[in-house]
Amino acid sequence: MSLRQVHMPKFPECWQSCGSCAQGDVFILEVLVQPGDRVERDDNILTLETGKVALDIPSPWAGIVQEVWITAGDHVQEGAPLISLQED
Repeated sequence: MSLRQVHMPKFPECWQSCGSCAQGDVFILEVLVQPGDRVERDDNILTLETGKVALDIPSPWAGIVQEVWITAGDHVQEGAPLISLQED
């Protein structure tokens, strides 16, 4: 078992080319997990609001949430830590 950090994924390339989806404030609309929760790979851990669309951000691994470093309303950059998971 290992401790893994989940980071904010790279924003979609279309945000640089068209930019339509990313207009306005980009922030965390809702955090869907808390310490102690079990998540499976691809379970959504947060919802990101872009001003035009809401995007669900999934977990790349399964495990138990150990720590959550973000809250609703936070503005998060690519690569920022979101949560830590104790991987099975």
